Amino acid sequence: MAASIRKTLLHVETTLIEGGKAAPQPLVMIAAAAVLKNPWAGRGFVEDLRPEIAEVAPELGALLTGMILERAGSGEAVEGYGKSAVVGTDGEVEHASALIHTLRFGNHYRHAVGAKSYLAFCNTRGPANAPIMIPLMDKNDGGRRSHYLTIQMAIPDAPAADEIVVALGASIGGRPHHRIGDRYQDLQELGHDAENPAAV
Repeated sequence: MAASIRKTLLHVETTLIEGGKAAPQPLVMIAAAAVLKNPWAGRGFVEDLRPEIAEVAPELGALLTGMILERAGSGEAVEGYGKSAVVGTDGEVEHASALIHTLRFGNHYRHAVGAKSYLAFCNTRGPANAPIMIPLMDKNDGGRRSHYLTIQMAIPDAPAADEIVVALGASIGGRPHHRIGDRYQDLQELGHDAENPAAV
């Protein structure tokens, strides 16, 4: 393997009651994470990160996508999706960004779930047990606010100073009692073209 992976983790969270009221259907949020050696650790400032991106990112994308799909049951079942990376304290945020902000990583997931939207993301630096935040959005509709969700988790022994945690997140369903409307309603109320939201 190109990636030196120490371990993987599958996190599953199921919400049955929200706001004291039973959910119409359970909200299932899934995160798949890999803890790997930072491929740039101990090398000082590396100008060109592309060789390691090309070697490591596709492997991580395939691995984590497979973990998500196995738990979700299919790509069609995934409604919300996102990605995240946390680099250890000896690394740069650029190292975390490098492994997730590449089509070599994200396209494995995007194609597997049949998505149209970009992958929501978070990239940070922190010590072991640092918060891993995976923002989610609807895989086909970036203005659908019911699927604006965040998976929160931590790994007690990761990332070590010379490691990176890379993660993908998924939701089956949206927030149980979504009632704040979607972006398109705001656009209409503000007198903008809801059919062409990019123009605003």
